[in-house]
Amino acid sequence: MISVSPTLSVRLARDASDRAEAERLRYDVFVRELGGDGAMVDHAAGRERDRFDAVADQLLLIDEARPEGAQVVGLYRLLDAAGAARMGQFYTEDEFDLDPLRSTGRTLLELGRSCLHRDYRGGTAMFRLWQGLAALVEARGIEILFGTASFKGADPAMHAGPLALLARDHLAPPELRVKSRQSCHLEMPGSSGIDRVGAMRAMPPLIKAYLRLGGRVGQGVFADTAFNTTDVCMILDTATAPAGPRARYGTRG
Repeated sequence: MISVSPTLSVRLARDASDRAEAERLRYDVFVRELGGDGAMVDHAAGRERDRFDAVADQLLLIDEARPEGAQVVGLYRLLDAAGAARMGQFYTEDEFDLDPLRSTGRTLLELGRSCLHRDYRGGTAMFRLWQGLAALVEARGIEILFGTASFKGADPAMHAGPLALLARDHLAPPELRVKSRQSCHLEMPGSSGIDRVGAMRAMPPLIKAYLRLGGRVGQGVFADTAFNTTDVCMILDTATAPAGPRARYGTRG
């Protein structure tokens, strides 16, 4: 067990039962709420999955006070370089050119499928999950975290204000600046006349959280019609983030 609180614990998925429960939560969030779909989504069983699940770890937020079979209330899917080598790519490489990250020679970890059960949003649950992630990052010597983060709706024009703010104030340095594989969405919206307050209000909570941790974005966006999202690539360099690992993930105290 990686991290324990009086009500919540964080650990890696251990068996097929854990993975099935995680996939049911993913279905609730990414299919029922966001309208996503995919070749391996099992609508009959209510499970969201894809081919990368065969090699990825799933970091689970567990509430043992809930009924058995419904105790997974949050998760991250984690893919390291070894898993990516087995698949021939990281998941994110379907959307962004990761050559800048690969060329650093540093230890990479891809974060994906981040989600919380609706009853656990807006409280301390995400911080508990980050506690587990921070411990794992330290244990494995991870140097760069990355992955896609999403706006709801696959039309980037719907999110012009927040995207312009990201491009102006939070672009990754050139040596880490991955680029969208959609040439039509390679340029972010213009930054003139940004309503910063309004743009931050419209920013998804997870992206705002990553920005507070020192996260930066790659160049451009990817309109993911299958998942009905507009995706940015978030990058966190653990060497330049503004605090130590546990503080970075909201785990002070």
